[in-house]
Order: sequence, then C-alpha cells, then structure tokens
Amino acid sequence: MPTQQPHVAPPASTSATTDNATRLESQPTSSATSASELASTKISLRAALRQFPDFPIPGIDFVDILPLFASHSLHTSLIRALELQVLLFNNSVKPDVIVGLDARGFLFGPSLALRLGASFAPVRKRGKLPGPTKEAVFEKEYGQDFFQIQSDAVAKGQKVLVVDDIIATGGSAEAAGNLVKQLGGDLIGFLFILELDFLKGRDKLDAPVVTLLKDDMMGK
Repeated sequence: MPTQQPHVAPPASTSATTDNATRLESQPTSSATSASELASTKISLRAALRQFPDFPIPGIDFVDILPLFASHSLHTSLIRALELQVLLFNNSVKPDVIVGLDARGFLFGPSLALRLGASFAPVRKRGKLPGPTKEAVFEKEYGQDFFQIQSDAVAKGQKVLVVDDIIATGGSAEAAGNLVKQLGGDLIGFLFILELDFLKGRDKLDAPVVTLLKDDMMGK
C-alpha cells in the first residue's frame, strides 16, 4: 500500500514478540490497562512493517502489512490491538457485525469478529456474491467501481463496524458505509490498520474513524 517515505524500525525479536502475544491473551482489559497495552503493542506492530521503495511505480513507497500475518505472535498481537482499539474508541460498545472490505479486510475482519462476539459480512466487487445484493458505486482514479453486500448480511438496527487495511481517498469505505445504511444497519464507525493522512480520506466518512497505525507513527 502506498504512503509517504516512512522510516520503519527493525523488527522486534521473535522471543520478545511471542512473550508479548502471550501476555496480550491473558491480561485484563480495564480502561487504563487497555490503553497502556494498546500503546506498547502498536510499537511491536509498527516495527514489523516492511517498506518497498518505488513499488508499484517509481516515487511510491509501499508499506507491507503482510509480516503481521506471517508470524503467529504478531498476528495474535494485531487482532488483540484491533480489539482494544474498538473498545476504547466506542466506550466498550461492541459491534453486532464486522463488515470487511474486499480484499484485505478479509485478512483480519473474521478474526476480529470472533474476538468481539460479532458476525462477519464481506463487501465484494460486483458479481462476486450470490443471491440478492445491495450495491453502491465509488470513484477510482480511472473511473467508477461497484461494491455489493448480500441483502441479509445486516439486520435492521444492528450495530456495524466497517474495517479495511488502509484508508486512502476514502471512496471504497464510503461505499461500504452506504451499503450498511441501505440494509438499515447502525454504522458505528470505521477501523483501519493504516491511514494516508495527506489524502484526507476520513473527510468523506460520516461516522467515527479510527486508525491503528498512523503516518505520524512511522517517521513522517
């Protein structure tokens, strides 16, 4: 995913990260301890990110989140951090449904839903989901694209959190939010792993936006 010239710290040691992951699974989640736990976990997650200059085109720095899934301990830490982030930003109110965007929202959305006791619903490109669907359009750099969600994925009045790996221009997230509203869901917010602040994508979204790792945490 593209971002502006981040400086990525060396990955944390495997043993330290494993110990941290074990601690994350067993520690209580009062407000004070949750905030402290989240802050320390973000440091380990940030250190594991990789940077690829000039990808996919010259002038773009690509920040790779896949190392977060390659390690069991980091994967555990990521899901725990996302869980804590949801509880802290929404006054411990848990969503009924996690809606994950095609395609990287599928990497962590189902696991997060399990931790929060929620169901998971995918938003996919047009023609990928069977049965009756709702559709929303969004603008891309070279034209329009379409997102769909199955018509029974969200029941009227259910609290819904939309998740994806990155927020850039905000168009795809906005479309997902529109789909939730079409189904009568209560859109309580958006959650992302990374945010490209300079693109102002959150300005398009009409529900609270929370990002786990922001540009200013990455050496900007």
